[in-house]
Amino acid sequence: MDTKRRNIIKSLALTPFLLATDTLMASPKIGPLVKNRLQYSINAYSFNALLRSGEMSFFDMMDLAANIGLDAVDLTGYYFPSYPEIPKNSGLFRLKRKALELGLNIPWTGIRNDFVNPDADARKADSDMIRKWVTASSNLGATIMRVFTGKHIYDGFSKNEVKEWLIDEFKTCARYGEENGVIVALQNHNEFLFTSDEIIDIIKRVDSEWFGLILDIGSLHAENPYDEIEKLAPYAKYWFIKEHVYPKGRKTPVAMKKIAAIVNTQGYQGYISFESLSDGNPKQIVTSMFNSFKTEYEKL
Repeated sequence: MDTKRRNIIKSLALTPFLLATDTLMASPKIGPLVKNRLQYSINAYSFNALLRSGEMSFFDMMDLAANIGLDAVDLTGYYFPSYPEIPKNSGLFRLKRKALELGLNIPWTGIRNDFVNPDADARKADSDMIRKWVTASSNLGATIMRVFTGKHIYDGFSKNEVKEWLIDEFKTCARYGEENGVIVALQNHNEFLFTSDEIIDIIKRVDSEWFGLILDIGSLHAENPYDEIEKLAPYAKYWFIKEHVYPKGRKTPVAMKKIAAIVNTQGYQGYISFESLSDGNPKQIVTSMFNSFKTEYEKL
């Protein structure tokens, strides 16, 4: 067989392989995201009394979330018996396994801290606690951890001075987050930072992709809280939806249609968490909030 003929046969034999390789290497054509990629969660504080009394556990909370069709659960740090110390990994891993069995995620954890405290040593202690809990959050599989500003009395210092404390501490926390793959996020909580402009200013000055906002719709007591929510929406890494808003500080049932429209307009595709602060059966209240929001959002 001459050389030319052998080369032709060889090239024909390789053709299917080369075609397959080209197909595998080619970039797939990806269309636009499906409109509704929201994930729905439930916050442990909804069951504050039940969790503290021992009538309910995180495992019970997971069962409820799965039964009503939620995708995730928020496991707040101070309902772990060890708090403020972090739990043992064995306990965290049991929760992860339970979540897997139920098809749930655990995207969120949260702790209490006070960075408005004039005592620098106390702020350092809270920062150290956050570092430990960021590690625990990562071990649990959570991708975001909630922190507060705090609401300590800071007599003798201006608000701008206290803001500098906040920014320094939040930058440190963001570094902890980056080291562990967990976003540290400020929940606006109607304490120290009361307006959307103040909150946005702090987020911009911290200036880290590992620091963001957990948008709490029930903690904005402006004349029109929906305007404030709309301003904050572009910065939200996570949403807390509650059953009430507070125009001029007056407790008013939330207009779920307005909240759904803001979420939709912003194009948010992350987690929406429901948190009840009302008297009554929290399981029923949270279920009602979830169904109400989902119905309004799917109409858009």
